[in-house]
This record gives sequence, C-alpha cells and structure tokens, in this order.
Amino acid sequence: MKTLLGRVTPWLLVLTSGLTGCSSYFHQPTRPQAARLGEETTVTTDLRQLPPAREKVVAAVYKFRDQTGQYKQTETGAGFSTAISQGTTNILLKALEESGWFVPIERENVGNLLNERKIVRSSVAQYKDGENLPPLLFAGIILEGGVVSYDANIITGGAGLRYFAMGGSTQYRQDRVTVYLRAVATKSGKILKTIYTSKTILSQSVDAGVFRYVRFKRLLEAETGFTTNEPAQMAVTEAIEKAVHSLVLEGVRDGLWAVSDKAAPQMKTLLDAFDKEKTVMSETDVYGVRKNPVSAPFWCLQPYGSVWRYSGDYGRHTLQIGYGASFDFHFTPKVALQLNAGVGTLASRGAFKTDVGTLDANVLFRMLPFQRTTPFFYAGVGMISQRGSTAFELRGNRYYKINTGAGLQYTPGKVFSLRTTLEYAQPLTDELDGLTAGRFNDYYLRASLGVVLNLGRFAPPNLKTAKKP
Repeated sequence: MKTLLGRVTPWLLVLTSGLTGCSSYFHQPTRPQAARLGEETTVTTDLRQLPPAREKVVAAVYKFRDQTGQYKQTETGAGFSTAISQGTTNILLKALEESGWFVPIERENVGNLLNERKIVRSSVAQYKDGENLPPLLFAGIILEGGVVSYDANIITGGAGLRYFAMGGSTQYRQDRVTVYLRAVATKSGKILKTIYTSKTILSQSVDAGVFRYVRFKRLLEAETGFTTNEPAQMAVTEAIEKAVHSLVLEGVRDGLWAVSDKAAPQMKTLLDAFDKEKTVMSETDVYGVRKNPVSAPFWCLQPYGSVWRYSGDYGRHTLQIGYGASFDFHFTPKVALQLNAGVGTLASRGAFKTDVGTLDANVLFRMLPFQRTTPFFYAGVGMISQRGSTAFELRGNRYYKINTGAGLQYTPGKVFSLRTTLEYAQPLTDELDGLTAGRFNDYYLRASLGVVLNLGRFAPPNLKTAKKP
C-alpha cells in the first residue's frame, strides 16, 4: 500500500500543477495574432452611458503628459523606458469624445494646423477668388493636469508550501498611478474644478513543481506556472476616463454645465451614486481599507454556543456540544479584559465522558477596532472542574489552565455583532480523563459562535476631530 501511494502521489501533484496552470496554457501566444481594436476599461461604458448634455462644451488640451519622469523598474535596476505612457494627451482626448459632453479641438499640434491653413489660403487665393476658410473654434475651457505619480511596490507579498521537494508558491505586487485633471475658464483663467483619481496596477505569479526520486534511478521533475501583469497603459486610461466622468458629474452639480431636460432624472441618480462613492472614498485609505466606518465597543456581552474536542490519554476523540457567555471590558479600543464562563463535555468514545465547567480571565487584543470585520487574539488563565447537576454547581478537583485563541468579529450595525473563536486550552494537569499516562498533559479545543451585544462606544478618530470647534 505504501509503495503504491509513493508512486501515485507524485503523479497526482503533477496533475494538480497542470490544472493550476491550465488557464495560462489555454491563452499561450503560440502563433502571431492579427491587429484588433483597442481594449476598453470598465469606465469606458460609464462614459458612454452618461445622459446627453444640454449643450456640449468646447474643450482644448494643450498638454496632458507624464509628470513623474519615472523610468520602468527591472530586476537589474531602472531601464531607459518610461514607466508611464507619453501619449496621455491622446487618451484624454478620446475620453472627452467618448463622454459626449465635450467638443475636443486640436491644440497639442496647433502649429501644424496653422501651417496647413496657410497652405490652403494661398491655394484658394490663387485659384478661387473670394473664398475664405472659416475661423477656428475657440475653447470655452482648457483642460490641464497630467499623471503626477507612479508608486511602485506599494504592496508586495506571497505564499508558498513545499514538502519533500513538492509544492508551489504565489507572489503578487501592486503599483499605483495617480492622475490630476483641472478645468480652466478661457475668459477669466479661473480654475473651475480639479479632479483627482488613482488606479492600482496588479502583477501576480503562480507556480508549482515537483523534483524527487520516485524509485531507484528514476527522477521526476515537473513544473508549471504563469505570470500576469496588468498593462500600465490600461491603468492610466481607466484613471483618466474616471477623471473625465467625475468632471462631468461635479460640473453638473456645481452648475458649470447642464444636462438635457429629458435626462434630468437619470443625472440625479448618477449624482446620488457619485456622492455615495465620494463618502466611501473619504473613509478609505491608500490600500483600499475602510478607515473608520464604525465605533469600537466599550462593553461587550456575548452568549455563545460551542463545540469541544478533547485530546488526552485516550485515543478516540469525539466532538461535544457546549455553551457559555463572555463579558469584555475595553480599556482602549484595541485592548480589553475578558471574563468567560462556559460549560461543555470532555469525552472519548467508549472510554469516558464527563461534564465540565470553566471560568477564564483573558486579555483580548482587537487588531482593527474601527472596522466592521476585525480579527482578534486573546490569552489568559482559567480554571476547569467537573460540573454538577446545574451549570453553576462545580464538584471535584479544580485545575488551573492556560488559554490562547483567535477569532473574527463582524459588526453589521451599531449594537449587535457576530463573533466566532477557536481556543486552545492547556490544563496544568494530566488527570482530566482520570488517567495519568505519557509525557504530556491533557488538553482540549473549543470553537464557539455567538451574538455580541455592544454597549457604549469609542468614537472613531475622524469623528473626534470633527466634533472639535
């Protein structure tokens, strides 16, 4: 049996590795591809679905360029290629056209246009008397700005596992590009509106492999993997299109331009959604994590149900049901003192079964106290004893124990939360099951799930600042 398992396991790993990388195999560029139209971003559709304007705005773009001057990073250092496309003016002009709210006019290479008009005038004057060119359009607004930042490696990480020369790993990296766009009134030079948008750029790789002897003089080696890099040009395009989309909405809200009368209800819906998005972004940090969406509790009361699993001198482990309640008093939003009382059953199939009661005192640490979802850890000491006919009746010897655990708490509203925990309890005795054997003491695991009642609150830092006069 062991021989068969040793032969089959490597081939199962190879099959798993192949399935992991099959998505890359299905899209391998094994032959030249024909030219195609450019890809669209998720914001392109939003631009095209904007309600029509009452009157389009004539807009000029002289220069909208990369202002970072940053070169593309390689494994050996910086190269001579820039990290950002130098054709961002073209991207902005196309976004203006897609929105349907602007009439973009040529200004980046206006010298070429004027020279060509001179040639036309001279030709018309020589062959067609009395025929003149119409005047050029003048812009109502000038759009300025550019790509002001390209931050590389703002988040990097990965994970991997290898066992007896078999395993796999994954890595990821996130960059960030930032765009500023401002509208300037041609007649007065006043800056009407400034828009700030950003877009992350994700790169990730996955690989798996095996390198081991399957039998004497038979070496098995296999590997697979793939890497994906989000194109920087697509990220810049999406950030610019988002800036144009936001410029239209904020301009309508501030009365800089108007929507057609028939599309007013649709525009109101878009403005409400835009205001909600701005509110969410004001509470989100650069890594995409909500800053202070909820208040941290001051007191917490939690009844819970639990599942116990004993591990000791008897080999047959069974799961048993229990219940209990905990009370948390927070010194700070992150640190609390927890008192926990619970009852349960320790049992081994066909060997023994005993009802127990516990009383614990733990120090609890909440990692993200102002987030709706926060992990937490706790550790402390406690007591365990056999339980009598009621939950509050303890009999027999009382043993001290050490507790440590971790959990996750989700707060959908202000008052109630859901909490789940997994606890490891190590009694300082080997007599829980009535048998003293081996070098290690008995222990048990306890998993719990319950509803938390939050009383009193620590206000988030941004709310404290807002209350100051």
